[in-house]
Amino acid sequence: MKTAIVILNWNGQQLLEQFLPSLVKYNTNNATIYVADNASTDDSIFFIKQHFPTVKIIQNATNGGYAKGYNDALQHLNADIYCLINSDIEVTKNWLPPILSLFEQEENTAIIQPKILDFKDKTKFEYAGAGGGFLDKFGYPYCRGRIFNTIEKDTHQFNDITDIFWASGACFFIRAQVFHQLTGFDEDYFAHQEEIDLCWRAKNSGFNIKYVGDSTVYHVGGATLQETNPQKTFLNFRNSLLNLVKNTPATSVFFLVFSRLLLDGIAGVQFVFQLKPMHTIAIIKAHFSFYGMLPKFLKKRKKLTQKEKYYQHTSVVWQYYLLGRKKFKKLK
Repeated sequence: MKTAIVILNWNGQQLLEQFLPSLVKYNTNNATIYVADNASTDDSIFFIKQHFPTVKIIQNATNGGYAKGYNDALQHLNADIYCLINSDIEVTKNWLPPILSLFEQEENTAIIQPKILDFKDKTKFEYAGAGGGFLDKFGYPYCRGRIFNTIEKDTHQFNDITDIFWASGACFFIRAQVFHQLTGFDEDYFAHQEEIDLCWRAKNSGFNIKYVGDSTVYHVGGATLQETNPQKTFLNFRNSLLNLVKNTPATSVFFLVFSRLLLDGIAGVQFVFQLKPMHTIAIIKAHFSFYGMLPKFLKKRKKLTQKEKYYQHTSVVWQYYLLGRKKFKKLK
């Protein structure tokens, strides 16, 4: 299978200098490596041409964020598998073969994620993806190895191959045919949780999503938007609501969205007590933005199939904050 490894870049010359060498070194399957540049104003393109002439460059006209950036970049690539990978990821020896082998073995598997560990502390899982992603009933994302802000140590407890609900956009493998069949990422998200939406639509279309623990990458995380950035809070809260409107079944969508709005309000109050008022404001802005986008997303859901079963645990919030279950294997 022809594989295209595509790095989305925006003013990330320093990250490319640090992490592109491992990608080139461990490209054991002769994949074609691309850097899709989102209209950078630094010397990223000059650096690549000077130091990595084998890496192909795709120059997007604007910085349309993660969603539009990849949609534009993947329009004309000739490949069977796309590997969408952040510029702040270090790959390891033999990271590609286990994943490509599973694609060859399982025709209905459309999306795969490797194990994602923390570059800054390689004994721990990394926030964005960890050991594979899931959603609770209210649309809150969590991972094996990471529930909210609790990160587990990697003791090889997730060195398996298993079904997951969503794969992290930090290192996201998808069949090209499925990506285009699902019309790619929803560009209205701009960034954050657009990969969850794409995975949800893939699941509702009957495809499988897998995690492969024999493949390991290390992720810096927060290289574009830090966890403390209110813009990240805004995007996560708004886009999570949009996911519910777009992808949950009609029998429960109103109840779920109303419940989430209330839970978000509690989160906003919590930020006040944590002396983080800008995050409370970000949640308020996220809700108003959601209301403005609601008519458009109600039209989108009419074109999609929604299935009842999308969650493994009813409420992770309840179990985490009230019952103290902070590791994936303790969830019930």
